[in-house]
Amino acid sequence: MRHCLTIVAALSLAACATTPLAAEPPTLQVAQGEPAPVQARLYAACVAQSAATQQFDREGHWIRFHCGGDVAHVFYDALGPFAARIHSERVGAGRTWRFTQVMQHNPSGLDYCWRDDAGGYGCTIVLAAGDFIAPETTQR
Repeated sequence: MRHCLTIVAALSLAACATTPLAAEPPTLQVAQGEPAPVQARLYAACVAQSAATQQFDREGHWIRFHCGGDVAHVFYDALGPFAARIHSERVGAGRTWRFTQVMQHNPSGLDYCWRDDAGGYGCTIVLAAGDFIAPETTQR
């Protein structure tokens, strides 16, 4: 009897593991937003300067917005305590870099600000734009 119960339990678990879960249909319900934190102003100021000065480019499926001067200086300073807390400050190539996330391999896809040895400041804000900005491929 105990052997039968073991087999039934094993078969039940196998059935659960292989039974596909019913996927919910897509919805067009947009989640309600919340008030943006004060840090959002730093992003907005950088993107606004970038748009006004046409200082943006593409890397893969990302649009990178670049700002500098006082806008970047304020952003860089604001990132200081956060970067220290998450250990996301790096020094190299004559710059001190502060990332909004921990950098794993390289800065691709990350938002960051830097200060160079000459006292210049810059920031890059990355927007994941998806396939819409991908280069078109030639179709045969």
